[in-house]
This record gives sequence, C-alpha cells and structure tokens, in this order.
Amino acid sequence: MRRSTVLFVLVLGTMMAAIDSTVVLLALPTITTDLKTNLDLSIWTILIYLLVVAVMTTQLGRIGDILGRSRMYNLGFAIFTIGSALCGVSASIEALVAFRGVQAFGASMLQANSGAIIADTFPSNERGRAYGYTSIGWNVGATLGIVVGGVLTTLVGWRYIFFINLPIGAVAIALGLKYIKDVERVKAGSLDVVGMSLLLAGLSMITYGASDVAGRGINLLNGGLIIGGVIVVALMLMYETRVKNPILDLRAFTNRVLAFSVLASFFQSTGYLSVVFVVIMYLQGIRGLSPLNASLLLVPGYVVASSLGPFAGRLSDKIGARIPATLGIAMMMGAILIYLGLTVNTPLYVIILASVVGGLGSALFYPANNSAVMANAKKGFYGGASGLLRTLANLGTLTSYVLTITVASLSIPRYVAFEVFLGTSDLLGGVAQSFLVGIKSALVIALVVLAVGMALSAFRGKEERVKVETSNQKGTNQRA
Repeated sequence: MRRSTVLFVLVLGTMMAAIDSTVVLLALPTITTDLKTNLDLSIWTILIYLLVVAVMTTQLGRIGDILGRSRMYNLGFAIFTIGSALCGVSASIEALVAFRGVQAFGASMLQANSGAIIADTFPSNERGRAYGYTSIGWNVGATLGIVVGGVLTTLVGWRYIFFINLPIGAVAIALGLKYIKDVERVKAGSLDVVGMSLLLAGLSMITYGASDVAGRGINLLNGGLIIGGVIVVALMLMYETRVKNPILDLRAFTNRVLAFSVLASFFQSTGYLSVVFVVIMYLQGIRGLSPLNASLLLVPGYVVASSLGPFAGRLSDKIGARIPATLGIAMMMGAILIYLGLTVNTPLYVIILASVVGGLGSALFYPANNSAVMANAKKGFYGGASGLLRTLANLGTLTSYVLTITVASLSIPRYVAFEVFLGTSDLLGGVAQSFLVGIKSALVIALVVLAVGMALSAFRGKEERVKVETSNQKGTNQRA
C-alpha cells in the first residue's frame, strides 16, 4: 500500500513538471496580447522554465542525498504549487516570468529527487516497472500541457493553465508528507559550495547563451557566454576530483552503464524533442492548422507511450535496459524517416502513424534508461545521479528548442519562424516549399543526434539486475 501511494505521488509530481514544460506554448499569443507586451519578453515564460530546471536539478539532487530526499521532494511540491498560484495572478509579463522561475525551482526539486525516491523504495529488479509508471506521468503531463493548455486558454483564459495545478498540488503535498519518508540518509558532510557555484554559473551561461541564440541568432555576446560556460564547467569538473564531498562524484561514472545511459538520455532528448517542435511548425506553418488541432494529431503517440510504459519497464527488469532502450531510440528514428516523406499535401494520418511509432519508442526508452541509471548508481549518489539525468535531459530539451528555431530561420526570417512556432502565422506558395526544405534539414540533424544516442545505448554493457539484487538481499539477511 505504501509503495503504491509513494508511486502515485511521484507520478503526480512528474506529470505536473511535464505539464508546465509545455503548457505555456499554446497560451503564449494570448498572454502576449493580454499583458500588453511583445514576443521577445513573453517567450521568456518558456525559456526561464527550461533554464532553471536545466541548471538546478543536479545541485538539488545532491542536496537531497544529504538533507533528505523526501524533505526536498515535498518542499518542491509546495514551492511548485505556490509558484503556480503566483503565475495565475501575475499582473505583468515581468511578474509572470519571475514566478515561472519560482515554479521551475519547485519542479527542479521534484525532478531531481523523484528517481532517487524510487530507487530507495523499490528493489532494483522492480524499478523498471516503477519508472514505467512515472513515464506515464511524463507523457500524460506533456499531453495535458499541450491539449488542456489550449482548451483552458480558449474557454476560460490563460490564467487557468496555472490554477489547475493548485488542487493537484494540495492532494500531492498531503499524501507526500504522510507517505514519502527517507529510507536511508547519507552521512551529513559539508556541502560542496564551490563546486555547486561553478556548476550553477557554467550551466547558467550555457543555457542563457543558447536561449539567446534562438531569439536573436548567434552573436559575440551569446557565443561568448556559451564558450565561457563550457570553460567554467570544465574547471568545475577538475575541481570536483580534488574535494572530499563533491556535488558531482565523478568516480560514479567509471561505471560504463551509468555513464552511457546518462549521455544517451541527453542525445535522445535533444534529437526527439526537436522533432516534436519541427512537426508542430509544419502543421501550423505549412498546413495552416491551429495550435490546438496541430497538437491533437500528436496525442496518439503520447497515449501509446503512456499505456505501454509499465510493460516496457517490466521488460527492462527482466532483461536489462540495453535492448529495450536501444530499440526505443531506433523506433524514434523510424518515426523521423516517416516524417522525412512529408510534402505540402501529405495526408494527416501519416502524422498520427509517425507519432504512434515514436510513442512506442518512448515507451521502451524512458523506463529502461532511467532504471539503468539508478540501478548502477551508488546508494549515496541516488539523488545526484537522478539530478544529473534530469539536468542533461532538460539541457537536451533546451538544445532541441534552439536547434528547431535556428534551422527554421535558415529558410525563413527568424521573426516568422517564431510566429510559425507559436501558431500565429502560416506560410503560402514558394515560402512554404522553402520552409519544408528547412524542416527536412532539421529532421536529418535530429536523426544524426538520435543515432549517437542509440550507439551509446547499444554499447552501454549488459546488466544482471535480478542476480545483483538477490545477492544484496542475501547479504542483508546474513547480517540480520
């Protein structure tokens, strides 16, 4: 009973974080008009969320290892819910962007610690199933963010895309305080403040620079920020090898399965999320669909991924992550190959077919890969590993957004690419044909990125989780 309740709360947290990574997209034109602002400012309601979760998850996961994962998770739900309420009552775009940052900070605490709580609660030969259910939360949340966001904005106003979080958050906080407890705490040590500060500074420079590239194109300032951020992160990694209690324990990455699984997550997020953005731009810009109707065509893929996630998780419990995760990425590449056949008159059922193929791939990849990361992380590094996994996945999300806008702007002006992305403009005649060439270029790039992720997944090494778990339990029984 307790495990089921804990899993329910974790699925809610995953779903909430996923909802708000996509919910603003369809509401952005309405927000821009209602708050009497411009697109350059309102786009930051999306970017600030991506930036904060990309930067903060590793740190908050490691802090959860030390201060208590349940404490961090429940506090994160409270901050997320309060941030949602503040977003809903925002009177200016500046206030909305600031409160989206608060909301994202709470989401970072949820994302960073949920995987570690599963690792604490479930034995390694049952975690795949648990991660399968959290993948349901992610896919249902992404669907709700896209579809319900559009419905609520249309029927009752954009503020309710945030207010809808409040009752869910209240229930989850109450259940979390009662049922989510720390199984084992890492011995308290000094926090690696220097390492944390360097990582925060480096990732902030990279993510801000990348976000600015999407909005303005490459220039001396954002290019310098990205290069400077990479240098700061490199210095941080060098520093981490010399401190007693590093926020990022690099020794954990001598485990090949762990290292390759985390990197596979980054390349998968970068490659496949850019495909979703590109396809929405095709449907809105070339086919003239409304944002809501465009997103509805992608729902079948999310439904498939949500339905099959637990079954794929059980499969990874039995045979390890390598085969299902690698097959999952291969199916995502298969979806891209279908999309590469798009023309200005392709029947829309082809989009549904490709989304279902990609959804099958997601169902296979996410539970297996997440389970592999946590099964191969050291017990005291569950939070750090979970946080790093989410950090790289979120950086992949941001990179996919930058990639989409940048490639689109090679064939049409950047401001038009933004309008197409938001569903406020469509293209006609030769411009549409030119944009289609740009879209296919972006899909080819995504295919190459996913191929790298598939190679990492395939060569991660074989796992024998059931055997390992059994031997661990025997040792525990002998000590008892």
